Amino acid sequence: MIKTKENISIQYQPAGQFEDTRFEKIHNVVFSNSDDASICVAHEIASLIKSKQVNDELCVLGLATGSSPIRVYEELVRMHREEGLSFTNVVSFNLDEYYPMVKQSVHSYYYFMHQHLFDHIDINPDNVNIPNGTVLADELHQYCIDYDLKIKEYGGLDFQLLGIGRTGHIGFNEPGSHYNSGTRSITLDHITRVDAAPSFLGIDNVPKKAITMGIGTVKKAKRIVLLGWGANKASILKNTIEGEITSEVPATYLQEHSNTTFVLNEEAAKELTRIKTPWLVGPCLWDEELSSKAIIWLCGLTNKSILRLTDKDYNDNGMSNLLAEGGSAYDLNINMFNKLQHTITGWPGGKPNADDISRPERATPKRKRVIIFSPHPDDDVISMGGTFDRLVEQGHDVHVAYQTSGNIAVSDHEALKFAEVLKDINPNDFYIDAIIKSINTKKSDTEDSLEVRKIKGLIRKRESLAATRFVGVQDENIHFLNLPFYETGTVKKNPVNQEDIDIVAQLIADIKPHQIYAAGDLADPHGTHKVCLDAIFAALENLKHNDYMDDCWVWLYRGAWHEWDIHQIEMAVPMSPDQVLKKRKAIFYHQSQKDGVMFQGNDTREFWVRAEERNNDTAQKYNVLGLADYAALEAFKRYHF
Repeated sequence: MIKTKENISIQYQPAGQFEDTRFEKIHNVVFSNSDDASICVAHEIASLIKSKQVNDELCVLGLATGSSPIRVYEELVRMHREEGLSFTNVVSFNLDEYYPMVKQSVHSYYYFMHQHLFDHIDINPDNVNIPNGTVLADELHQYCIDYDLKIKEYGGLDFQLLGIGRTGHIGFNEPGSHYNSGTRSITLDHITRVDAAPSFLGIDNVPKKAITMGIGTVKKAKRIVLLGWGANKASILKNTIEGEITSEVPATYLQEHSNTTFVLNEEAAKELTRIKTPWLVGPCLWDEELSSKAIIWLCGLTNKSILRLTDKDYNDNGMSNLLAEGGSAYDLNINMFNKLQHTITGWPGGKPNADDISRPERATPKRKRVIIFSPHPDDDVISMGGTFDRLVEQGHDVHVAYQTSGNIAVSDHEALKFAEVLKDINPNDFYIDAIIKSINTKKSDTEDSLEVRKIKGLIRKRESLAATRFVGVQDENIHFLNLPFYETGTVKKNPVNQEDIDIVAQLIADIKPHQIYAAGDLADPHGTHKVCLDAIFAALENLKHNDYMDDCWVWLYRGAWHEWDIHQIEMAVPMSPDQVLKKRKAIFYHQSQKDGVMFQGNDTREFWVRAEERNNDTAQKYNVLGLADYAALEAFKRYHF
């Protein structure tokens, strides 16, 4: 497995050659993060381009769009600017395009490719081929045939870069696509359109059709690399890599390709058998984390609580060597039960004057300074509203830092409602007139004006203040950071930069917290959580030499999309039924996000319903494992910097 940018290719080993990959039918490599993985892929592409240049040959690349390849393109651009990598011998063919779609639209893949790659390198514009989303309907069939013929005329694709959708589609080859299909027009699956909805500001604006290279076209490439990032792709990647070939998961056709590599980050690979349950594959080196993971899994498999597991349960399910190391099921069970029991605390800030050896938090200082970082202006109450309430109730100095304005998540009709109220109050206010006109004349593919973004941000700000007042925090402890990376006016955000990091670091330096709570939910559908977390981690790295940081503990919560696995949880804060209702009311103050929220993801439940059901589910899992029966639990994992 190649994991450093000094190595410029991903070595190919056939799946199944080694014992730990015996379930896998497609070669794959797993990186700790998508940045390192993307750099490695970019260097493989660069190496191919250079080798073709030496022989005075064209390099024919099949390119993909979407969020997955962006970092690959950034590295290629960097190599062009800083290392002289030339693209003069490159001919590119893009996988797909929405139909109908004009090139000038910010939603077009023509726009995407020029924004992220072509406008920044020396490729000959005549060598760029992207499906034309404006071809007349009666000419479309022949246009697609000609697209495939043009690829063939260039000798086929030397390298094809792919992403994967949650339906298992590659390109826009949706479930049901034939293994021998060529470039063609296709109707998009509903899930694909749901996933695209955030960038189009609503599913109603997402085209229902597209032009795509076919499975047969893709499989003719000499080399294929598929990128897979994030927990929301883990399930479909497992099905693709380990499942049977089926048209219902088009990516499984790649099992028949002799030179394909899937490049994954850890979150995307977590469902693979050798990673999720390695004891089913072969002998394991049992550390504490793997042992905990295996025992929790065994409880689920046998439908038993921890203390009811037997030697036979361990031996029958690939865990005999763990049993041999642990001595007996009794010893393993007791240790695991105690470990899980010690995660539960009603004192998230630490219990004063108590023995804290077995507690997740320190007893001292009795009154802690706390910062709750919230990526959007509602993640605090959605993700940890019960813990938030406990911290305030138990007398800690709680600060909330809203990292972004959240303005893009306010719908136009919601903003118009507030603007019209202001107009009724101030009929002669021309500034309000401009806002109302801007909203009413806005086109679906244009960004909001600064004035509209401001009123949308103010809506989120006032909702946040209403919620934090309800919990009991004074306004002076609420901080609206408005990190610059977010303020683009579009779904696409800028990468975290030094200004963002400095803003976060300054707040930490001013407050000198004993506790920091931050969103560790990297499955957020539009990436804001990850950028916000990157800014916090970078700030912590810059500040860690300060004496006050020795007393600072960082706890990561998960958002509305996923929860920590039970074996990962290091602090679980129980909520009573009354606290569950109080958390719900706090969430309700965020009215602009309550009904018809713009960035719902693939889950149509309202945020408060998701939060309650997730917290209830965590409590039920603890109870099934043999622990106390709580109404709900909020879960946290400690981050060591």
